[in-house]
Amino acid sequence: MPFEIEERRIDVADLQLGMFVCRLDRPWEGTPFPLQGVALTRLEDIATLQRLCREVYIDARRLIERESAQALTRTDLSRYRFNSSTHYTDLVAVEDEAPRARAALENASQIVDGLFEDIASGRELSVEHVEQAVRPLVTTVLRSADAFFLIEGLRRSDSYSYSHAISCSALAAAFGRHMGFDEETIFSLAAGGLLMDVGKTRLPEELLQYQGSLAPSEVDIIRSHVAHGLTVLEEAGIANLDVLDIVRTHHERHDGSGYPEGLAGYVIPISGRMLGIIDSYDAMSSARPYRAAISRHQALQQIYAARNRLYQAEMVEQFQVCLGVYPTGSLVELSTGEVAIVMAQNQVRRLRPRVAILSAPNKQPLDDFRPVDLMQLGDKDGVDIVRSLAVGDYGVDATRFFL
Repeated sequence: MPFEIEERRIDVADLQLGMFVCRLDRPWEGTPFPLQGVALTRLEDIATLQRLCREVYIDARRLIERESAQALTRTDLSRYRFNSSTHYTDLVAVEDEAPRARAALENASQIVDGLFEDIASGRELSVEHVEQAVRPLVTTVLRSADAFFLIEGLRRSDSYSYSHAISCSALAAAFGRHMGFDEETIFSLAAGGLLMDVGKTRLPEELLQYQGSLAPSEVDIIRSHVAHGLTVLEEAGIANLDVLDIVRTHHERHDGSGYPEGLAGYVIPISGRMLGIIDSYDAMSSARPYRAAISRHQALQQIYAARNRLYQAEMVEQFQVCLGVYPTGSLVELSTGEVAIVMAQNQVRRLRPRVAILSAPNKQPLDDFRPVDLMQLGDKDGVDIVRSLAVGDYGVDATRFFL
């Protein structure tokens, strides 16, 4: 019986270990691969194909057996697009989930502190500890999309690196929930968000905290955290391709201006496109040694302004829908002059979320917060959000009410 193949054309962003590539969208000559095709058994071969090609042809009948991953097993994120059939709804009210969200945040904070310190000291990353940190975050985000971000928005951390890792992990879980991914895929995204900057633990701390302009050689050192991060994952035996893709590509940009490989458009894996947005958003809305934080609403506006340039436009739009116009945990000023914090989104009227009023119209703090659903008030009452605020504006402190 003659040997037959079943060619299937796929985007290079969807390549996975175990596939057999039988044809390229360019001649084999000038590539490091043999003319008879290439069995994808190494991540390096996938990265090379993603750099050289836009589309390839695989033999759908020929799959290469490989050892299963020891930890953080790969989920097939490539099969998902913007209209998944999975739909999540909140299982509990924000107020009821808030204590569990706080416990998940405190648990993650303790574990991540230890994780980062271990790696900085030359010890191996603990996959078990990653699981222990991420699982409760994912669980609470799946129960309530708002509770964690209400608590997280009030939390203050002395370490940007640690809080950024936790915030990006939770944001990835929320974004994955919004996109309708299954729970294990959401876990992979959240683990990638937690670990995407883990390579910075192997860089000089004084360089990471430097407040002036960096020399080109210093910029190269900062950018090397991507390669260091992949090494950390390899040493720990983490073979989850979604996590590896996130660490490898979260600094790539839609127009090809990112690093380390200058990937562009749909060549960037979907997980990398998602976490690139999340990474930028959380960095903008977090205080750094060299600049103040901007509001979450302003960060979303800046991300939106860069759509189709730095970020994929459709992904930006989905991220905005996921978080809302005024993301949960944001401080806002109402048309009455009162200061409030956004407690939960109203999916029908995104400009009118549920809020907790924290001050009188003259900005004097209240003795207790007053919950208000702006959608229930209706337009006739004339209470609207007029602008977003940064943490600490007017000296209003919401932590005494919720933490």
